[in-house]
Amino acid sequence: MASLRWLAALPLAGLVACGAGQSPSSVSTGACPGAANPSDAVADAVADAVAGATGAATDGATTAGDAGAPFNVLLFSRTAGYRHESIPTAIAQLKALQAIGGYVAEATEDPTEFSPANLARFQVVVFLLTTGDVLDDDQQAAFEAWIGAGGGYVGVHSAADTEYDWPFYGTLMGAYFLSHPAIQQASVDIEVADHPATIGLPSPWVRTDEWYNFQTNPRPNVTVLATVDESTYSGGTMGADHPITWSHPTGGGGRAFYTAMGHTDASYCEPLFRQMLVGALRWVAGR
Repeated sequence: MASLRWLAALPLAGLVACGAGQSPSSVSTGACPGAANPSDAVADAVADAVAGATGAATDGATTAGDAGAPFNVLLFSRTAGYRHESIPTAIAQLKALQAIGGYVAEATEDPTEFSPANLARFQVVVFLLTTGDVLDDDQQAAFEAWIGAGGGYVGVHSAADTEYDWPFYGTLMGAYFLSHPAIQQASVDIEVADHPATIGLPSPWVRTDEWYNFQTNPRPNVTVLATVDESTYSGGTMGADHPITWSHPTGGGGRAFYTAMGHTDASYCEPLFRQMLVGALRWVAGR
């Protein structure tokens, strides 16, 4: 069972949303000043969840780790298509959360780092706002072997707009991107409230993002953790069942997690979104 002690130590008072007009340079420091602290209700919900939790969903995976030792995370953000302006912010914020999350993160856009020897240094690889064909055949083979040996995968937002011609990756992802409407506010419904990535999140969770439609519904092959309510925004095409965040075991005994959220800079300064990402990283690493 996964430990949630890290969440009890999460400094909610410091995880505040980016203030209006915050410059990219201020985000890159790892601080997100400029807004009120999270509500007492949210803080109390997280505290109650941690106090009552003895573990979380495993999706049948067997990944396990030394809970006392930091785990290593590779943040991969190469783009061969659309490039999100939020990439620098996403990297800075995930690095800023290393101590809280109990991990050590390295960021790269160099596909040659997908070699057997280099991948062996990491417990988790994050496809962070990647797009297009980002790995060649040899690099894909190395990644497949690493996943097959128990490595863990986290995909964020346009990770679903990546490697359309690589069936292994499509299975690992769960579903490919199809389209999206304009950025707007919507309500997210949490389906699995005791997963380390979703524990303490409100339901509905009202937030602003770019809401992806997918080519297929991943539900038959994954555990859907959250859906977006299409009645609360314009441009959804998947109907009443619109998964937006999910997880599943990999064939190698590891774990995979994906969220379609995370298009905007502001996402990475939102307390709850940051909490979700840290929880996902720890769960995928078996912590």
